[in-house]
Amino acid sequence: MAQMLSGKRILVTGAARGLGRSVAEAAAADGARLVLSDILAEELEATAQALRSRGVEVEALVIDQADPASIEAGLARVAEGGPLDGLVNNAAIATGVGGETMMDYDMALWDRVMTVNVRGPWLMTRAAVPLLEAAGGGRVVNLASDTALWGAPKLMAYVASKGAVISMTRAMASELGEREICVNAVAPGLTRCEATEYVPQERYDFYAQGRALKREQQPDDVDGTILYLLSDWAKFVTGQVIPINGGFVFN
Repeated sequence: MAQMLSGKRILVTGAARGLGRSVAEAAAADGARLVLSDILAEELEATAQALRSRGVEVEALVIDQADPASIEAGLARVAEGGPLDGLVNNAAIATGVGGETMMDYDMALWDRVMTVNVRGPWLMTRAAVPLLEAAGGGRVVNLASDTALWGAPKLMAYVASKGAVISMTRAMASELGEREICVNAVAPGLTRCEATEYVPQERYDFYAQGRALKREQQPDDVDGTILYLLSDWAKFVTGQVIPINGGFVFN
């Protein structure tokens, strides 16, 4: 079977570990050339080296998604390598953001989550638009969360940020369609990986019991849908939000 992403240059943010690393590995296995970014320099380089050892073409850039100057400088370096066929906006603050009700939520934490999880993907996408357009109409896949679809409690800033990502995806799709750039979002359920190690086991059990598919979700459960949205198979799909949660929420 032909590889969907053969030769395509894909930027994955938050790729040092967890879901971002899984997406990068899946895209590489499907023939993509990779640009990986993260704020975790050592883990990012370890991921890049592991992929290079398999013969994958990989560029690795430390980009702080909370810093507009870091985003601009990072994308300027990406531009040196030519057009981009796809951007996966995966980087987000997902650790240590829950546990308090809306009555007690820390305002500084709220602002930090919004800065990284909402403003960050906007600025990353804005900076990538010329590179995506140069590829003849690229693809953007934004990582939302099904918590925004069912209103998970004691996770106010994260839920609100991912709801904003969903709305932003639709607005981006409307604006970038004339440039032949498709913008979609995926909304995974609670996924077992490094970024969610802090989540109590009770929440994993709550999800597993509430799903149509009665098991915990793994990163590779999400990869295939993202690869599809990056591929030419999805060339007329834009502005959509696809829940990937084993049937915990039906959209």
